[in-house]
Amino acid sequence: SKQVSDVESLIAQGVKTLIISPVTADALTPVVKQAMDAGIPVVTLDRKVNTDVTLHIGADNKLIGKTAGEFVCQALGGKGNVIEIQGTAGASATVDRHDAFHQVLAEKCPDVKVVADQVANYVREPAIKFMEDMLQRFKPGEIQLVYAHNDDMALGAVTALDAAGRLAEVKVVGIDGENAAYDAIKAGKMVATFTYHFVAPEGIQYGYKVAKGEKLDKEIVLPTHQIDASNVDQWIGKGF
Repeated sequence: SKQVSDVESLIAQGVKTLIISPVTADALTPVVKQAMDAGIPVVTLDRKVNTDVTLHIGADNKLIGKTAGEFVCQALGGKGNVIEIQGTAGASATVDRHDAFHQVLAEKCPDVKVVADQVANYVREPAIKFMEDMLQRFKPGEIQLVYAHNDDMALGAVTALDAAGRLAEVKVVGIDGENAAYDAIKAGKMVATFTYHFVAPEGIQYGYKVAKGEKLDKEIVLPTHQIDASNVDQWIGKGF
């Protein structure tokens, strides 16, 4: 609701370009369409809306979910139980990181099962609480891996697993590329993360071009990288 009112105010001010990272797709779609209908070019960063915009900039969350799924299939040898910690419900990143991951499991390793999942809004504390509950529900040997939609929640899972003395038996996978996640991989507390580009610098660079009337492609896809024990040394200190 804050974003909606902010955009309405900016439309009234007659801005030349609107750059927005929408919290959720459905809620921000009408007001973004309103901006486009008013002739204001819109650049979406990181997350999408369900209407045409001038330009979207972000990493490919479907590709990230797919790559994570393939990694998990391999890491578990095609069999095992997974707990999924999801981001914000309704956010395009959450939907893509969930759907693409599950599609890979269904197609490539159907014996890898997601036995529990919950939304934790990309925040560490709810992830810790959820993981503590799951460690009560699932006894040693009943969980093989945690797949979290971002590194902050993955590190929350690490905290709960470590406190319960069960980190050695459960692999933890995150997304985004936090420095703390790289340190955790180096220390053997996480097995992988997948980088998500900062997006903001490109948002300003391309937003300026849009404001000047330059013609650009409808979407700019930023690269992603898999970080695990084999290459983590190259990434230490290069995250956020």
